[in-house]
Amino acid sequence: MKTIIAIILLAQLTALGAVPEFFVFDNGVGRGTWTPEQQASTLKELGFDGISYNYTKPAQFAAQQKAFNEQGLKIYGLYVYTYLDRPVHFDPAFKEAIKLLKGTDTVIWMTLMKPKEKGDHDAEAVRNVQEMADLAAAQGVRVAIYGHAGMYVETGEDAARIMKLANRGNVGASINLCHEFTAKKGEVLNETIKNVAPLSILISVNGISVANKKYLQRLDQGDFDLADYLRKLFAAGYKGPVGLQCYSVLGDPLENLKADMAAWKKISAKLKDF
Repeated sequence: MKTIIAIILLAQLTALGAVPEFFVFDNGVGRGTWTPEQQASTLKELGFDGISYNYTKPAQFAAQQKAFNEQGLKIYGLYVYTYLDRPVHFDPAFKEAIKLLKGTDTVIWMTLMKPKEKGDHDAEAVRNVQEMADLAAAQGVRVAIYGHAGMYVETGEDAARIMKLANRGNVGASINLCHEFTAKKGEVLNETIKNVAPLSILISVNGISVANKKYLQRLDQGDFDLADYLRKLFAAGYKGPVGLQCYSVLGDPLENLKADMAAWKKISAKLKDF
């Protein structure tokens, strides 16, 4: 069985160019304090493949695109909140930002916020996803549903459920490691991988300390075996890049990024040897 899994993973890694592309969330790259030029040049120097941005406004995103294009780096994701119980489901200006994505590989990474009224809100969630998907499709762009603990869609399984109900060809799921644990789904992670990895467009990882229940750490911290986790993801059919979640990680951003990259090199070496 291990031999079969190894063959499958080898094919996946070959398609990806030996190891998956590795990007970082902007919350680990001086969000709000570093300029796009500083972010792009730093990531280039350290060896990252790009970034995922939290959406602000179209003009700001255009400046971010320019900075990363000049460094030959990618913007992998554009993260946006959507609301199930508001007449306007997301910032109307985001429709202009979507137009900036035409001809790029940037994925709209959308959340679905929890409404005040409890109960089943799948219909509203599907409406939001379909609206976003149709806007994105007009520009040749894909959408990934982001599972976030405490929101209506909390986990990868939730994302896959809404994705299937939305029934749009440019929509996929995602698995965000810290949120699986925060939403108390860490114990069923293997089942999530089996069900959701083949449907996912993006994923995110970070250091996890299962023993101490610290679910947002630097990549070189914690007791969770990230190499084994990624092996399982690729063997299950995930084919995309790997994102680094940095939210609430303490310390100097530059030093953290250096430590993260050093850890990533060790992790990716294990993937090549599998």
